[in-house]
Amino acid sequence: MSVVKINVLTVPAEQREVLERRFASRAGAVEGSDGFEWFELLRPVEGTDQYLVYTRWRDEESFRAWMEGPMKEAHQGGGGGERPRPAASGSQVWSFEVVQQAGPKA
Repeated sequence: MSVVKINVLTVPAEQREVLERRFASRAGAVEGSDGFEWFELLRPVEGTDQYLVYTRWRDEESFRAWMEGPMKEAHQGGGGGERPRPAASGSQVWSFEVVQQAGPKA
């Protein structure tokens, strides 16, 4: 059963472009991970300053392996030098299991 992880990022208005640019530059960073199924970065339209980072995984183990490997390395700034200031002022992860799904009819 697939699992969905939604990282809720609180992003001040002045940091929105920075956040989106950083996600654009990381393109491909998760897509090759075993068990990865889907990614979306959702920009708030009105009433909130929270972006949603939606990822879908084959199972919890695949997500954990990515968290402990590639994601951890990427966020520790393995390239040396000073890490840039975070664009988000807060973060929370929501976890879900997919129990039903539907797509467009053919």
